[in-house]
Amino acid sequence: MKLISWNVNGLRAVLGKDGFAWLAEQNPDFLGLQEIKVSEKDAPKGLYELGFSQIDLNSAARAGYSGVASLAKFKSETSKALFFPDDEGRVLQHRFGDVVLFNIYFPNGQKDEARLAYKMEFYAKFLAYARSLAEQGLGVIFCGDVNTAHREIDLANPKANSKTSGFLPIERAWLDEVEAAGFVDTFRAVHGELRDAYSWWSYRFNARAKNVGWRIDYFFISA
Repeated sequence: MKLISWNVNGLRAVLGKDGFAWLAEQNPDFLGLQEIKVSEKDAPKGLYELGFSQIDLNSAARAGYSGVASLAKFKSETSKALFFPDDEGRVLQHRFGDVVLFNIYFPNGQKDEARLAYKMEFYAKFLAYARSLAEQGLGVIFCGDVNTAHREIDLANPKANSKTSGFLPIERAWLDEVEAAGFVDTFRAVHGELRDAYSWWSYRFNARAKNVGWRIDYFFISA
């Protein structure tokens, strides 16, 4: 089974640029999209023409903000966040057989203490919930934009960003907890200490062309 996760930062724009042309070659069984910025009511028609049999959306109460969509070629029991109030449209949970798969757009701590506190509360409650599922003998997979780079090799400029949300010690410590709880970062499991491998780049300063980025998107699986 092939699973793919992608923060699209606006679903309409990606569809308008034929941004899913790669799907035919990759042929995933599951595609988790984050930051779709559309609601269930006004989701673009093109979303339903990508070749998936089950499509689920969770949109934010605030228009044009956040939101996640899951596209699958298999059936699952789907629910929204069961561990945290989710008026920001951040979570889709899928149960198929003895496996629970999460597609999550984790909060950004920004430069606001209140948002950082919200992010850390979301982190804590999600991990407690994921652990409880694993302790019941279920396989747990979670993917999406975690909005934190874990280690210094996960971003181009660790020292310059040591006091920036997304690389704060408290945020990185949560990812330590995730691994201590038995969840495996699949990228590192496959690629080891590979450097210069990022999933997000600023739009400023030609960052993508220079590969000055951050690895903040993950797949974690229960061991």
